[in-house]
Amino acid sequence: MESQRSGSGREETLNGSPHLKAPLNTLHVDRCTPAHRVHALLYAGAILGLVCHRLTSILASSSLAEGWMLLAELVLAFMWGCSRAFKWRPVRRREFPDRLPEGGAWPKLDVFVCTADPRKEPPVGVVSTALSAMAFEYPAGNLSVYVSDDGGADVTLFAFMEGARFARHWLPFCRENGVQVRSPEVFFASSSSSSSGCSAGGGDADKLKVMYQNMVQRVEDVMEKGIHVDSVELDLSEEQQQIFKRWKEYSGNNHPSIIQVLLKSNEDKDITGQAMPNLIYFSREKRPGFPHHFKAGSLNSLLRASSILTNAPLILTIDCDMYSTDPTSPQRALCYFLDPIASNKLAYVQFPQRFQGLNKSDIYGGELKHLYKMNPYGMDGFGGPNYLGSNTFLSRRALFDSSLEGESGRDLLEPEKVLEMATKVAACNYETGTKWGKTIGFRYGSLSEDLHTGFWLQCEGWNSVFCDPPQASFLGDAPKTLHDALSQCKRWTVGQYEVGFTRHSTLTFGVRKTSLGLGLTYSHLAFWGLWCIPITTYALLPQLALVNSRPLFPKSSDPWFYLYAYLFVAAYTQDMLDFIYHKGTLRCWWSDQRMWLMRSLTSFTFGSIQFACKQLNISTQSFNVTNKVMDDEQLKRYDEGTFDFGVDSPFFVILSTAALLNLCGFLVGIFRYNINMVAEMLLTGYGVANSWPIYEAMFLRTDNGKMPDRVKLRAFLLTGIVLAGGFLVFNA
Repeated sequence: MESQRSGSGREETLNGSPHLKAPLNTLHVDRCTPAHRVHALLYAGAILGLVCHRLTSILASSSLAEGWMLLAELVLAFMWGCSRAFKWRPVRRREFPDRLPEGGAWPKLDVFVCTADPRKEPPVGVVSTALSAMAFEYPAGNLSVYVSDDGGADVTLFAFMEGARFARHWLPFCRENGVQVRSPEVFFASSSSSSSGCSAGGGDADKLKVMYQNMVQRVEDVMEKGIHVDSVELDLSEEQQQIFKRWKEYSGNNHPSIIQVLLKSNEDKDITGQAMPNLIYFSREKRPGFPHHFKAGSLNSLLRASSILTNAPLILTIDCDMYSTDPTSPQRALCYFLDPIASNKLAYVQFPQRFQGLNKSDIYGGELKHLYKMNPYGMDGFGGPNYLGSNTFLSRRALFDSSLEGESGRDLLEPEKVLEMATKVAACNYETGTKWGKTIGFRYGSLSEDLHTGFWLQCEGWNSVFCDPPQASFLGDAPKTLHDALSQCKRWTVGQYEVGFTRHSTLTFGVRKTSLGLGLTYSHLAFWGLWCIPITTYALLPQLALVNSRPLFPKSSDPWFYLYAYLFVAAYTQDMLDFIYHKGTLRCWWSDQRMWLMRSLTSFTFGSIQFACKQLNISTQSFNVTNKVMDDEQLKRYDEGTFDFGVDSPFFVILSTAALLNLCGFLVGIFRYNINMVAEMLLTGYGVANSWPIYEAMFLRTDNGKMPDRVKLRAFLLTGIVLAGGFLVFNA
């Protein structure tokens, strides 16, 4: 088995040899790699056979439907070919944090927590995420936590002022009681303190819970009533009152740069007298008429400001709804950044995104196991995973070009001068005429700034590492309504097209600048919206073929039938086995593949249309923040594993239409039973099986999550139109 070992910076005695250095990390190639390679070669041969057979059929019949099927199968072949790179050389790594030097030798760490809308991302949750990072087992003097509030909301700043007070009690409590999950929101929501890894019960925990609940209540009151600076209940200092008086002149998209240092490690102590990490609230300047470049712009402003304030060589980017579940996760990242071999061209260490509160079947495929776990293993074998936007430890020097390194970086010892400089670099016009967003910092030009940034860093010669400890290091929230899940994926589709369809495409530029394997993996991610072509085709044409008794596939007695059967069964079987191999369940795999079909029909289709409109300068919907707030009824349906269709959405019109077409085709196929159309029947039956939640929502349910009547009416009308169109196509 292929393996590799990297050396640490100190010598230890291993296996009796006093000169062998203890490795900080190791890797080995996945043991299933040979099987994946053999399967890829066999499957590639079968695809060539299918294309030849389809071309022969087209030449014999000149059928429009046959031609469209060929297009769909060519896209399937392209996407499959790109995806094989993930399976060609997947690697697994292991870290040894106990072999690190003492904490005083660790580099400084800046943590970036990004939020944009207090209505969709509750401030208390954002504060809890920041507190979980402040509670890292890391030298306080080397740790700074920044919250980037791109909504410029006064309630978010107020929440962090409250959070800074609470942190003086929370951090020593976690440290002294061995708390593992250091998000207070999660800790106090658990049924018992032991479920969050706490050795203390009653007493201190109960008092701290009351303190936390009081903080939450104060923040929620401000959310509901607004901030009144003359209120005795708010207990604001004179300086805080002046801050919030100025806030009355601000709006979310029209305000100056706002930087408030809430805690200083060289001044502020917790209740036990130990130093606290720096805590800084940051909101960049926004003015009408100046592009803000969404999250990438926010991160770049914070990157510049933090260079002046603390200038840590390491940065952790973390979404506001992700929290730390392992206070030693920075040490795992250091096993690579302090490795003299691995760190030379190391841009970032990527931890997987994992999610809390998923129901047993994960009905919306919220785990996204392929994207967040299986694919990164494969990319790591070619130079490293893509940047996932959260749970990522980055090297600051990788985000700057060499000419900018070392220009800034000061301690928080001269508050007025330093804050003045930091405010200046957060101005909305600072980047005009510069290389920010192009060759410096997080890259612009895509709604998927994470994919774009990681792609460019690797094209510039940087590497990355996938760090996946047995125990989750970070947990977050996945969308828990179907509409939110599909909307999020549609936004990603547009952003990924913006990476793929450029002069520096992943398929051409990426292959030349990185490697064939890495270029193909990035292409699979960038062009995943193209799945809409084959999936929509297979959701419509076989069904229409059944209704019109016009075969599209070989009959069951034809040897070519078995080739098609092999391609379908082998693809799904391998995907199922891979899913289970990565600690999934059969039930969750079924949900995952069903959601892939749903995304292909809706998210990928609408994302493709939106991208095309954008390229033609046709106005489309802009970036939206995923909603993190749910009502009790929605949450109950999700926990019970019941799909939520209670929104009048074009997504659900398309899904209902596809479900009705599959049902029509299947019923007609049974009634007419044609031995020459077994393949069409099997595909249509598979569509019916996947559509069962839609049939329930349309015909059987009465709760608020049922399919709205307007959606059903439009779906029936659209189904009739498609059936009529199919009759014309197949009988022309």
